[in-house]
Amino acid sequence: MIRSAKIALDVLLCGASVLLAVMITTSDARAEVVSRSSDGFTLRFAVGVEAAPEDVVTAVSELPQWWDPAHTYTGDSVNLSLAFEEGGCWCENLADGTVFEHAVVTGITADRVTMTAALGPLHDKATKAELTFGSEPENRGRLVTIDFVVEGPDLGVMADGVNMVMDQAFDRLIHQIEYGEPPQP
Repeated sequence: MIRSAKIALDVLLCGASVLLAVMITTSDARAEVVSRSSDGFTLRFAVGVEAAPEDVVTAVSELPQWWDPAHTYTGDSVNLSLAFEEGGCWCENLADGTVFEHAVVTGITADRVTMTAALGPLHDKATKAELTFGSEPENRGRLVTIDFVVEGPDLGVMADGVNMVMDQAFDRLIHQIEYGEPPQP
């Protein structure tokens, strides 16, 4: 009886170890400052989801719905718009009636959307700010990615702060892809 209890405990612990290993390898830990110099940085976010390629591109086209209002100039995502076409503007209508251009769409394919996007404090400072939303086949779904390449004098120090904001944006994008609606506050 004691021996069979020990065997059962060993099997249980072995199963728990395998489950823990699977949980660790499929965790949400996916944000990374890929490179950094005094004059720029590259961020990468990636996670696997069960989705079709068109789900990813559709979710990106719905950016005004899922973008965090805390990271807008007006504090309200309803003021955002995205003309989802090459040359289209990701814009924000400001209280004074002017329109602020956050980004310009530079390319759209079945599995990738690229923008020139000197967001927030990068505006008027970045000499390059390329934001790419992508997806590629992985297991039973897609590996969804955001790559953000930023260059400009002394911008390397901003990598961690921009990484934090973009990580929040990535979480909200993934929610939009998985549930078809923006996350609730």
